[in-house]
This record gives sequence, C-alpha cells and structure tokens, in this order.
Amino acid sequence: MTGPFRLLSRRDFGRLALAAGAVAALPRLGFAALAHDTKLHGLSPFGDLNYPADYQQFDYASPDAPQGGRFTFTASSWVLNQAPDTFDTFNTFILQGNAPPRMEILYEGLMVRTLDEPDAIYGQLAESVSVSPDNNTFRFELRPQARFSTGAPVLASDVAFSYRTMKSEGHPALAIQLAEVTEVTTDGERGVTIRFSGRQTLPTALQALSIPIVPESFFQDRPFTQGGFTEIPGSGPYRIGRYIAGRFIEYEKRADHWAKDMPFQRGLDHFQTIRVEFYRDRQSALEAFKKGDTTYREEFTTKAWATEYQFPAVTDGRVQMRQFEEEKWPRFQCWALNQRRAQFQDARVRRAINLCFDFEWTNANLLYGLREHSQSPFENSDFVAVGAPPPEELALLEPLRADLPPEVFGEVWRQPISDGSGRDRKLLREAADLLQAAGWTRKGSQLVNAQGTVFRLEHLINDPEQARVYGKMIENMKLLGIDASLRLVDAAQYQDRQNRFDFDMMLCAFSLNGTPTRESLGLFFGSAARDRNGSYNYPGTASPAVDALIAKVGEAQDRESLAIAMRALDRTLRWRLDWLPNIGSTGHKVAWWDMFGFRDPKPDYGFPVERLWWYDEAKAKAAGRA
Repeated sequence: MTGPFRLLSRRDFGRLALAAGAVAALPRLGFAALAHDTKLHGLSPFGDLNYPADYQQFDYASPDAPQGGRFTFTASSWVLNQAPDTFDTFNTFILQGNAPPRMEILYEGLMVRTLDEPDAIYGQLAESVSVSPDNNTFRFELRPQARFSTGAPVLASDVAFSYRTMKSEGHPALAIQLAEVTEVTTDGERGVTIRFSGRQTLPTALQALSIPIVPESFFQDRPFTQGGFTEIPGSGPYRIGRYIAGRFIEYEKRADHWAKDMPFQRGLDHFQTIRVEFYRDRQSALEAFKKGDTTYREEFTTKAWATEYQFPAVTDGRVQMRQFEEEKWPRFQCWALNQRRAQFQDARVRRAINLCFDFEWTNANLLYGLREHSQSPFENSDFVAVGAPPPEELALLEPLRADLPPEVFGEVWRQPISDGSGRDRKLLREAADLLQAAGWTRKGSQLVNAQGTVFRLEHLINDPEQARVYGKMIENMKLLGIDASLRLVDAAQYQDRQNRFDFDMMLCAFSLNGTPTRESLGLFFGSAARDRNGSYNYPGTASPAVDALIAKVGEAQDRESLAIAMRALDRTLRWRLDWLPNIGSTGHKVAWWDMFGFRDPKPDYGFPVERLWWYDEAKAKAAGRA
C-alpha cells in the first residue's frame, strides 16, 4: 500500500464519548419493543452494549495519565473535505475547499461511537434517547451543562439547524447520511425529535445520530457554505490555536470544556496541543520526523520503512518503531477505472488492466516483501467471500442473475499470481485476448476500437511514490498497445479532479464502518451516487444488481444476515471489477520519538493516537525532547 486510508465512517465526527445518568440499559433483543418513553443511554442495532448506564470510563481510556504536552504529526487519515497536504478553509462541513485534518475534534454530536464496539452508539450531547416502536422517531433530551466554546448553551434549536442545514447544504457524505431524515423538531430548549422516512434501516438511522452540532447563531449573518479562516464554534475539547495556512495548524485543549469531568471524556484527550504539519511530499515529511520537527509518524511507504529508519535516533532508542494491528473493519486500497469514459465500461477491459499489474514482482523488488495482494473491497473483515456461493448467498444472487456476471455463481474471483518477472507473458496474453474480445485491436503499436479511436489511459497521481511503484504496470499497458501514462498533479488539483470525476484511473484507499449501511455502501457502489460530485463512487458503478444487494444489507436484522448480504455483494463487486483491488497492508507501521505513553492493546475499532496517547515527561527528558 502506498497511500494512507481515508476514514469515511469510523470517525464520521464520532467523539470518544459515552453518556451517564439514570437511563435504561439496552436489552439483548433490541429496543423496538420498549415503551416509547423509555429513556436509553445507548443504542445498538444487533446486540448488547459494552457499557452500562453507570459506567465510569471506557475500557481503553487512561484516566490516570498525565495531562499536557504537545503531539506533532502529519495526518494519516481524514474525513469530508479535509486534505493532508494543504488547507485553505476551516469549514470542514462542505464540499468546497480543503480543511485541515482533525477539525472534527472541535465538535460533538448527539451520540457517539466507541472504539471497542462495531456499531453501538451512546449519548454525548444527549443525556438520553427514546425510540418509537417503529424505530422511525428518536427523541432526545440534551444535557443542560452542554456548552459551545463561546460559552453559549447547546440548545435544541442548534441541533435542528445543524441537521436541516447539513442535509441541504453540507458535504455529500453528510447529506447522504441524512437523506432519510424527514423532520427535526424541538420541544423547549432541551428536547429534540428526529423523524425518519421509514425507508431507512436501523444501522443507517443510528449513524445519522452522531453528526456534528454547530451553533445556529453563528450563521445568522453568513452562509453555511462560506469558507475562510473563521473558526466555526463547537462544543468539543479543542479549539483552533496558531496556524499558518498550508503549513501547520495547532489545536489547543480547552480548560473550560463542559464535559472534561464526564465519564465519556475521562481518560482521553491528554495533550494540551495537537499540531498537524503539512508537507508537499513524503520525503520532506520523513526528513522532518528524523529531525524531530514531528514526533509521530505512520509510514505507508515500504521502501522507507525498510531502508530509511536506520538514523541515529532509532539505533540509540530515542525513536521507537512498531507495527500495530489493523482495525476490525472493512478496508480497501483499489484503483478506480472511470466508467463514465467509454473505454472502461466493459468488465473485460478492467480485468485486462488488472492483469498488467505484476504484484509478485512489485512486492519483491519495490515493496520489500511487506505487502499483500488485496482480493476484496472489504479486506480485514468477516465480509470477504470465499469459494463458491453457499445456499444462503445464492438465495440473494439468483433473483439478480440477469444483471450479474455469470462467474459470480462459481468460485469467487481471486487475483492472478504472476511468475514474478514483471512481464508475465501468460498474463499479458490473457489481457490482450480480453481486450480483443472487448473490441480493441492492434493497429501498428496502438490499440484501437472499430471507430479507430486510440485506447488512452492516464493514471492520475498526487505522490511521486506511485510513479515508482506502478511504473512497471504502465509499461505493461504500453506493451498491449494502450497509450498509458502517469500524470502527477498538486493536492488542490487532484482533489478538484477527484470531486468532478475528471480522471481515467486513480488510486483510492478507504475504511468503512464495522457495520456497513445501505447509505455508506451507496456512497461507494450505488447508482444514485454515480453522478453526484463529491461522492466516493469514483468508478461510476451503476448496476441494479449491486443496488439490490446493498438494499439487502440494509434489511439485515442481525449480524449473521448482514455478513451473508455483504459476502454476496463482495463476490459481485470482485467479478465486476469496478474497483480493482490493489495492495494491502498487515498493520499500522508506526515510528515515534520515545516521549509518549499509551495503553496496550489498542482498541479494535479505531486508532486515534492523538486522543489516546499522552506526554511522558520522564521519557521526553531521556530522549532529549523535554
């Protein structure tokens, strides 16, 4: 893997929070049968909650850890319109512009996910929630002590404004998440009712209950879509401190955070200052880490991990290196071939292009044997299909047979294994045959269709490392007659072209939630997202069968049926090859200056180091970093 993951759902402005109070615990069988006025402290679509109403802290929190110090790093994950290379706005809630990563730590939602459960949410700004028998209406009581950073109370009117506005004007990821919210009403200053259309699934509804809440008064005299460097107040533990646009931003911990002594906040957010640095390229960022300008680094380049961490601070122990386990949610690094362009609409073409990538040669010669060949868009999860479809999957697939590749009903698609030469003749002959079957023939040194149009493919990249790793693949395409090239662009142009689907081929990496929903899957694979700028359906997938399987995921009533529907979707996507699985990692490769403390093991469903670790002054002195 040569690029970092972009976390779509797991962070989705989730705060590491959990509510306390005299409210009911959720029973094993769910909450649909409870009386409408039963006040709950948490919700889960498929089972028990880890934490009772009288919990004191999260299991992964560290309430005895020291407070203060500074954490300086380059971001390896981001959400919504955030970018790791530069920033030009503080408004992270809209499609336009590039916001700095970690803006989400300024904000809180009604409810929040934990890092040790796949799908449970708990009250944060909300003290309690009650649910209608049909699961379409959720009524919240806000905590009376909740305050924005301005000192103003968080009111029901702020919640209603946030939901209405983010649905109508917010980033597409937020708008789609809120698509089935039909009404948000208030009852006094603390009562909020959110009603859904009835078309939503329960996991979808729960995901919509954690969007960030912003003060309505802030937008009295300014449009919601306005950019610029004015901080939008939040109720979270941090505010924006010093910054230089495009170079660095510091988040300062608030001494007046309303929730600092609440159980959901106890033992988290230890650093006084969280500083995100921005560099135009990986090498500059690595050199900054070696000098100690940044103190934590997650490495995604295998060549660097294998060869460039022998500097003195590593050998004498001042810098530590370790591989941490991946989270237990679906993740993928794939190529998107843009099917809005005619040459990529035939699945045989997509298979042929995939055959041009010699993973075995690349891993041995460029990646130091440290990577795996990805097979699925849902790697690292229970949703990866194996073998031929069992009866329970066939029951979902058979009604869709007319719109499915026939191979879906046999053994699941798997990556080819090359001879490791970098130019496997057998695989390239197979690719040439597929291209010919799809209507592309050689004319001299070029591949053309019946109209004489030359087959061109430009791989859009924003990192020179991709040119090193995938240059051999481009060479193999050229051997087949494809006019293939790499185009390196800056971060702003890359983001803009990505948002507008202005590319032939690009590399993408994402993580999905531990409990994927119809809406989150639709952002990547659904027909409705195909032509919506800012969605993540970069290949332009538009398949009734895929849409139907996504709907089946949404209908799942338990985790077993969810897994069955996801595996049926997985084997369908793998034979379609809308997304071409690429290179996988075996964990987080992390280096840090030995000045921090942390708990082992890390939680299974998240790794926000800047919120879990803490500054250790004794270690910092020993490392010369105090």
